[in-house]
Amino acid sequence: MNITDEPAPKPDLNLVRTDLANERTLLAYGRTGLMVSGTGVTLIKFFADEEILQVIGWAFLGLGLLVGAVGLLRFASLHARLHRDG
Repeated sequence: MNITDEPAPKPDLNLVRTDLANERTLLAYGRTGLMVSGTGVTLIKFFADEEILQVIGWAFLGLGLLVGAVGLLRFASLHARLHRDG
């Protein structure tokens, strides 16, 4: 390293911490969506003779997909704001 070489800039720890928290939140949304959808599939598969449970199962399946989509949108939105130039 020469005297004229400048050291590499240190990462902004606040940005790193917020970025990691954003990723953990995305994973939490994913887990929640998967569990709600899995509950819906279970109701659909194992309670085929109960019409009300079929309806609830399909509602849970859709709700789980919606939770996953909302989590993905929130992650992308915050990620774009954190890494915006300027």
